Amino acid sequence: MFLQQLVNGLTLGSLYAVLAIGLTLVFGVLNIINMAHGGIFMIGAFVGLFMVTVLDVNIFVAILGAMIVGAILGYLLEFVALRPLRRQKVSHLAPLISTIGVSIFLESVALLVWGPQTRSFPPDFIGGLIDFGTFKISMVQIIGLGVSVGLMLILNVLIKKTKIGKAIRAVSLNTETAALLGINPTLVISVTVMLASALGAAAGVLVGLSFDAVEPLMGVIIGFKGLAVLILGGLGNITGAMVGGLILGIAEVFSVAYGASSYRDAVAFGLIILLLFWRPQGLFGSKDKGGRP
Repeated sequence: MFLQQLVNGLTLGSLYAVLAIGLTLVFGVLNIINMAHGGIFMIGAFVGLFMVTVLDVNIFVAILGAMIVGAILGYLLEFVALRPLRRQKVSHLAPLISTIGVSIFLESVALLVWGPQTRSFPPDFIGGLIDFGTFKISMVQIIGLGVSVGLMLILNVLIKKTKIGKAIRAVSLNTETAALLGINPTLVISVTVMLASALGAAAGVLVGLSFDAVEPLMGVIIGFKGLAVLILGGLGNITGAMVGGLILGIAEVFSVAYGASSYRDAVAFGLIILLLFWRPQGLFGSKDKGGRP
């Protein structure tokens, strides 16, 4: 029983981690909380559903298609809602309100295009259970865990080993200094928001597949969970987002298994509050850097 719930918690937590990493990337570079992330997450889920039901592609192609659409939306978000405000050097509250407006706009578009009803992925995408003796795991969980871990590993290599990754880290530390070193901060910021949005869209497909439910308001609650993971792990810390997502997923699953499903969110967020009493800067944050590594 314990091992089964642990497996379920890790698979759910990995999805939360992918979602939170997108928020973490944007916060680390722009020092703002992107409230439009939940909207892009929701659009990604609908794009993935459209591709498997109308275009009849496999789930991996659908995830890739959703990521491409998410990246395009991320560029438009940065170009329309963030870049003009950044040039005017306004307070951090203005971009926050701007991203909230984008999120509401995306929800309205989804309601107009797909309607308010909940949609599901075809039954053949759900698959059966694979019995390993001590625990069982479904194909949906295997896909979710495999894709999530793969995306996190790719992102880790991208940030630490590639030229663009080093540029992202430089801009996150100091934009002016990075510009003096020959880095184009505007380009780096655009790439960062596109990358974060692509991850959010991928998470949307995986969550929609895992919960077998896709609807226009699905990004609201999941967006708050992403924020919780962002704060828990440490603002701007990618490793913290990964670990925080796993903690939230495990907490949710065990609260349902040994309590009541109605207290699922309360128990999970209560645990986060207790952890933050212990480390207000987050698990991987430092007091003098506001959570950044």
